[in-house]
Amino acid sequence: MTSATSRKQKAAETEAALKAAARRVFARQGYLNTKITDITAEAGRAAGSFYNHFAGKEELLEALLVDMFAEADEGVTEPGHDQDFSKRSAVRWHVAHFWRFYQEHLPEMVALRQAAMVNEDLGRRLRQLTVADQRHLGGHLANVANLPGDPELVTSAMTALMDQFAYTWLVAGGTGRDLPDDEAIDLLTDFVHRAITGGTALSGQALSG
Repeated sequence: MTSATSRKQKAAETEAALKAAARRVFARQGYLNTKITDITAEAGRAAGSFYNHFAGKEELLEALLVDMFAEADEGVTEPGHDQDFSKRSAVRWHVAHFWRFYQEHLPEMVALRQAAMVNEDLGRRLRQLTVADQRHLGGHLANVANLPGDPELVTSAMTALMDQFAYTWLVAGGTGRDLPDDEAIDLLTDFVHRAITGGTALSGQALSG
């Protein structure tokens, strides 16, 4: 291995360690309360090494979100992916994928909200990362007749609903009751599917009864 290759590998390892450490610290104490020295200490790296990779905490968060959305894009190749949102089963697949993805990326999802609240410019940049995903999702409405509004607005309303519901129950604790994943997914599925189709889709429980 050449010295140049070794340096690149070491740099990549440090960057990965900083990202992993940031996720742990964000989960433990929140994005707003996290200092760069908290991240470097968690990663076991010198404080100055951070700036070899990121200009600041905001740039690190952006890098985490780019990685996160790239992972989400890979998920749409999984078995069962159907783009026809006139079907309840297609909506449920996407809702389930979103719900589990949100669970796996709680530190980033909460950090995204916190960062957007205190830095409008950063919030706008971070929201731009979701534009491609929303456009992709909007394409799934092509076979839905009589949408309640413009497809772009329908997609925005749908994703906002899912995001707020997930935050309320997975982060804020909801009303304090236990909410099983399948119950949450079926409720969101029926809510979204009925809203976009004007139908009366039965819940997962009713369908299996």
